[in-house]
Amino acid sequence: MMRKVQAGFTLIELVVVIVILGILSAVALPKFIDMSSDASTAALKGVVGAISSASAINYAARSANSSKGSATIGLTCETAATAILQGGIPTGYTLDNTAVLVAGDNSCVVTQTSGGATANADIIGI
Repeated sequence: MMRKVQAGFTLIELVVVIVILGILSAVALPKFIDMSSDASTAALKGVVGAISSASAINYAARSANSSKGSATIGLTCETAATAILQGGIPTGYTLDNTAVLVAGDNSCVVTQTSGGATANADIIGI
């Protein structure tokens, strides 16, 4: 007499797999939910980095040849950033419009309009 071999999973095996998947999702889900605030912070840092980098490039261009680049002394932070960034300031960000740039390093406050996070960008007055 031959025995029939049954293939498949037992109920206990299926329950164990479901429990393991539940534990993994409970641990991983909060990390994915909080990604939007991390993305906003990273975007703000990217804009600040772009402004600071554009300022350094503008400084180098003006130092090499005064007819190149943009003069930034006497401008507000927002006007200077608009002048040195190709395409201007990205939408969703504003700069401190009260500070007038002087020769040398200037710290300008960049504000994210959706959320109000702020960071400082360095603009070199030249």
